Order: sequence, then structure tokens, then C-alpha cells
Amino acid sequence: MSDVSLDTLVSLCKQRGFVFPASEIYGGFGSTYDYGPLGVELKRNVKDLWWRSVVRERSDVVGLDSAIIQSPNVWEASGHVQNFHDPMVDCLECKGRFRADHLEGPTCPTCGVAGRFTEAREFNLMFRTQVGPVAEAGSEAYLRPETAQGIFINFDHVLTSTRRRLPFGIAQQGKSFRNEITLGNFIFRTREFEQMEMEFFCAPAESDEWYQRWIDLREQWYVDLGIDPDNLRRDVHPSEKLSHYSAGTTDLQYRYPWGWDELEGIANRTDFDLTQHAAASGKRLDYFDQEANEHFVPHVIEPAAGVDRIMLALLCDAYTVLQDEKGNDRTVLAFSPRVAPVTVAVLPISRKEPVAELSRKVWAGIRPHWATQYDDTQSIGRRYRRQDEIGTPLCVTVDFDSLEDQAVTIRDRDTQEQVRVPIANLEGALRDRLGF
Repeated sequence: MSDVSLDTLVSLCKQRGFVFPASEIYGGFGSTYDYGPLGVELKRNVKDLWWRSVVRERSDVVGLDSAIIQSPNVWEASGHVQNFHDPMVDCLECKGRFRADHLEGPTCPTCGVAGRFTEAREFNLMFRTQVGPVAEAGSEAYLRPETAQGIFINFDHVLTSTRRRLPFGIAQQGKSFRNEITLGNFIFRTREFEQMEMEFFCAPAESDEWYQRWIDLREQWYVDLGIDPDNLRRDVHPSEKLSHYSAGTTDLQYRYPWGWDELEGIANRTDFDLTQHAAASGKRLDYFDQEANEHFVPHVIEPAAGVDRIMLALLCDAYTVLQDEKGNDRTVLAFSPRVAPVTVAVLPISRKEPVAELSRKVWAGIRPHWATQYDDTQSIGRRYRRQDEIGTPLCVTVDFDSLEDQAVTIRDRDTQEQVRVPIANLEGALRDRLGF
């Protein structure tokens, strides 16, 4: 990763179609973003790779997709209604609003005036909504602030329907909502975000072992994703900073442009959630161990990641400035091939027939296998630079000679090496270079 500024990344993301400011034609809307054509592909790749690693490649994890709006009783039992607060202060000078625990000293970060803050007061982060056509008593509900509780309240359903034995996990991906006081740092902290969480249920005596194991597994996943290990570190929470449900929490942090910050959290939630929901609902949420002939409430290890934060880390880590063959700087997003939003681009040397027809046939031949793009505008040099900027690992150039020798040129993003390959062997040559 080069020392890229956040402003540079924001500009690149907008220009190339990764991320757009939401509602921009109306002036924007408070740190809310829309993902463009390349952004949705990058996001989908991250989610698919996580699902493959956490669910499909394991024999002990299944999936779930729970409702965004649940009974308010869920959030009462989980403690979110009572405890999901942040301390909020207002600046009496500029009317800015801040989280008290994020301020450094008595000076307002917006107007620079010192000593003009109100007393801190607690602010609940859950979004309230109304269910039904009339706002009345009993119609209030919440948008979920996390996906985890949907897993806990379905524990018995999954246990019964899948005939699982401990240890096993339930994974979920989906949108969550938090009415954050302080936003910023682009897509790092927003009010609407996408989570990837897994609750791993195990015997209480095994919880410490599984906690450490999942920390190792999750850290290695980021390295496999192509992130530089030097930009990753572990932050073990001291006991005084642990959440009320946690017996241990470790954050995997990434070195963002503003410094180290949380990428993913792994927590030992003990039996808190299942116990709370069992007590509030009157339903048993325990496990029967046939060998020991006893019932007990499993402990839970939770790896919880944010898709948007992972995307930002990938963009930061991939941003590189290299030199072209003439010694000029060229911007490259050096994504790993499995992460890149476009895997292969087809670039015809001319828009005229019969080169264009052959190019479209080449494109049709590889389109079923990878995320591809067909680009025939501007000079070939500019198109190479454009593909470098969006992170495309390989470009396939169809030229006038291709009409005679039925071969194309594969160009590597990082090395700029070019190799001539018969069209009949193109799929295999691309697989060899991409690794899939």
C-alpha cells in the first residue's frame, strides 16, 4: 500500500464507479453511500469469499437469513434497549454534536472553541419505526442494530432441523442500522451498513480454545484476501473495556489512512444471549449432551465483520503507484484476482469490423467464467491505464493480426508483460495466470 489519502480514494471511487454519495442530486444525505457497478462486484466478491470460507468449506457451520424487523421483545431481552447507548455532547458554539468518548480534550473539533460542551447524555443508537398503518401503543419496533440476535432466537430451530451436535456455528450476512452520533471516514462508519457475523456454539469448557482458534482463522482470511500482514494487528480488549456480555474480545485492526482502526471483532459472548432470550421468552434454549446425559447452555464465539470496512481496507491496501514503460506514474489497484471486480477485460484494437466481431466472440467465450468487461473507447494505452485503475488483473487485446493467426495478447496488470496466446487456448491460459 502506498501512502494514499482518504480524499484520493474517495475521488477514485466516485470517478471509476465504486462508491457514489447517496442522494447527491439533492445535496447528499449524511454519510450515506450507494455502491456503483464496480463497487457491487467488489462487495459481492468479499461476501462470497467470506461465505465460502466460513460456511461452505466447513462441515460445522450452516447459514441463516433472519428478518431485519423483529419483535421489540428481542431487543429488550438482548439488552439493546437498556444498554445500546453512546454518550453525546453538543457544542454550544457551533451546534455540532459529538460522541463524548471520541473527543480529545475540551476543544470542539469543528469550530475550535474550548469549554463549550453540554453535559454528556446517553443516546440510544437503534432506529425506531412503526409497524402498521397507525402510530399507536404497541406499534413501535426497531431496525436491527446487528444480525446476531436473529441467530440466537433461531438457535433451537436450527438445532432441531439440522440435527447438529456441538460444536457448530450459524452464519449470516445482512444489513444493520445504527443511528450513529459521529460519522465519517467515508464508508468506515455509516448509519446503514452490511455485516457478516457467525455465532459458534460450543461447550463452556471449550470456549477459550475456540476463541483463540477463530482469532487465528479470521486473521489468516484477510491475509489470503491479499491484505499485507504488516497492515494488520490484534487489539485485545482489557477487562474494563469489555462489553457486558463478553468474557474476551479481540479486534483485528487495519492501518487505515487515519491510523489503526477496527476491521473485525472476535468475542467470547459466553452464554449471555441464549440465557437472556430463554428467560424473557420462557422457551428452552439449551443443548442436551447425550454422552454426558445433561442439559447445558452453550457458550458462543462470535467473529463479526463489516463488509464496508473490509472494502475500504482492500481499496487502501491495493492502491499502488507504479511506473509504466516510459517511466511515468500509473495508478494501480493491485487486487488479488479473486477479489478484483473485473477479472478480465477484452480490448479490441479497433471498433471496426471484422476486428470488432472477433473481439465480441472472444468476449462471449470467457464471459461465463469470470467477471469481464468490454472496452473499445479511446486509445489502447488509455484503456490499459483505465483497467489498471480499477484493478483488472488481465487484459486481452484483439488486434489486426488476430484475424490472420487467430491469437490474442494477454497483458498482465502488475508486470505489464504481454504474451501471445491462440484463441483456442485462451481460457486455459487465463486460468493458469489467475489461479481459478
